[in-house]
Amino acid sequence: MNQPNQTFEASMARLEQIVRAMERGDVPLEESLKLFQEGTELVRGCGKLLDEAQLQVKKIMT
Repeated sequence: MNQPNQTFEASMARLEQIVRAMERGDVPLEESLKLFQEGTELVRGCGKLLDEAQLQVKKIMT
């Protein structure tokens, strides 16, 4: 699962693993649902990190 202090890069790497596993099509339904949930959490976490980075850039630029 998504770790609270996980880096953006680590989250993206895990998300890529999840996508590859699901694209193979050989993952059982129950596991697919778990992977989908984990992926959704990772996307949210990455979005939050990107929002924070954008705020930092805006502060630097002003």
